[in-house]
Amino acid sequence: MLSGSVAIPTLAVSDLQRARGFYEGILGLVTEGDSPDGLLYQVGTGSILVYPSAYAGTNKATAVSFRVSEDDFDAVVGDLRGKGVSFQTFEFAGISWEDGVATTGSSRSVWFEDPDGNIINVQSGGGDN
Repeated sequence: MLSGSVAIPTLAVSDLQRARGFYEGILGLVTEGDSPDGLLYQVGTGSILVYPSAYAGTNKATAVSFRVSEDDFDAVVGDLRGKGVSFQTFEFAGISWEDGVATTGSSRSVWFEDPDGNIINVQSGGGDN
């Protein structure tokens, strides 16, 4: 029924201007324009909506993942580190960690939080992304 639809991940934030600084200044996203509901960012062939909510920061699971090519992964991670992003680690069977980077099989990932605690993931294995 919905498999042909476009899904838009939504991230609740407490301060839209602070979120704009993070998503544009740190992650380098570009708005499609302000939306009545918040900020709509173009990401690849999709979008992410960042919107103000009293429930900001209550999600304790990964809120959004960005898949990048294996060739780009180290540069993306280095850029995030250079902008002061701290990566999270956690216990999970099958993951090995080195300097905040998780390896599972042939995929590598990092997890970090936005200013409201939304958990963001960047993972390798995106082919030509």
